[in-house]
Formats: sequence, C-alpha cells, structure tokens
Amino acid sequence: MVIKRSALRAQVREEILHRMRTGSVKPGEQINEVQLAAELGVSRTPLREALIALEGEGQIASESGRGFRFLPLSATELVELAPVLSTLEGLALDLSDIDDLRRIGAELQTMSDDFAEETVQHAILNQRDDSWHRHMLSVCPNQRLLVVIENVRATMHRYEALLVNDEQLIARRTEEHAAIATCLAEGDVEGAKQALANNWAGGTQRLLEVAEPAAD
Repeated sequence: MVIKRSALRAQVREEILHRMRTGSVKPGEQINEVQLAAELGVSRTPLREALIALEGEGQIASESGRGFRFLPLSATELVELAPVLSTLEGLALDLSDIDDLRRIGAELQTMSDDFAEETVQHAILNQRDDSWHRHMLSVCPNQRLLVVIENVRATMHRYEALLVNDEQLIARRTEEHAAIATCLAEGDVEGAKQALANNWAGGTQRLLEVAEPAAD
C-alpha cells in the first residue's frame, strides 16, 4: 500500500496497525524503518512520528540503539486484556446519560436480533461485534476515554490475529449481547456492566478454545 499525501502520520499509523491486526508482521520483530518507509512510499519523518505515537499508545516498543520493534504476544496477555476492556467500557457507560443509554439499549436489542448466528467466521465476528460495542458507547461524552478503548480493542485484535485466522469458525453466545442490551434498555447500568464482563470473558475463552498453539 502506497500512502497518499494528506495526514501522512495518521495514515502511516493506521497502516501499521492494520498490519499488526491482520498478522502481517511478526510479534517481537524489529522494525526496519528504511524498508517500511519504502513500502509505504513515505519519507522517514512521518514514519518515525507514527512509530513514536504507537509507542506512546503501548502498541510497539523501542530499545536504545536498536530502534522500534513489535511487541511479543501471548494468550495469557489476551486473557488479561479482557477485563481491562470491559472495565473501560463500563466506565464509558457510567459517564453516559441514562436516557441516552435506554434508547441505545433498544437499538442494540435490534442489532442483536439481526445477528443471531451461533457460529461465525472470526473476521465477521470481529466486524459485527466491534460495530455493536461502538454503538453502545456512541453516547459517551468522554472522547479521550473512547480513544483509549479503541487502542485497547486494537491490541486485543492483534493477539487474536496471532491466535486465530480470519476464516476460523468461532462460537458465540447471542444471549450475552442480549443481556447487555436489555439492562441498558431498562436503565440498569450496573447490570449492563456485569453482563459486559461476562461477555468479554466468555468471548475470550471461546476464542482460546480454537486457538492455534503458537502464541504461548
């Protein structure tokens, strides 16, 4: 992919994240800045700016005298991220207006009904689940928190890409999303937060049940 002119740093960052999410780069691998800049069709300056931004987000690491590298990944770390993400999403719900959450809850119920498959390809599951969770958080007024949540979500997808290929069929529990939506529609934020925790823990466990043994 050759990066076009506008917002080079942001475009470079997104392309690197895309490669990380899709498993196109190896965890723990050193980043060859000269080669990567050539692949993206950009100079070293926007590339380095993007790498520094990604390091600040905890997506990559740097070593003195050795440059940047992709972080090593493990199934254990994926398990540890699930409660982090559910807690952050719970905070976003706490900061949202209760009437907005009731409305969103009703809309999420419809979205859950429209996606009722119990088994689905991993790539499709990620797309639909991401859309569902983003809609749930769409009334949160704290934009900084939403950015943090997106960064953690992207990190989880990197682990998933290492563990499971996009075509792998994954079991899902439609009642988990339905429980979250019902609680929100009823104005029960605490119940929704508990249902969120169950959803993230259950989803991670189901993914690990079909994971390839390469990550630990």
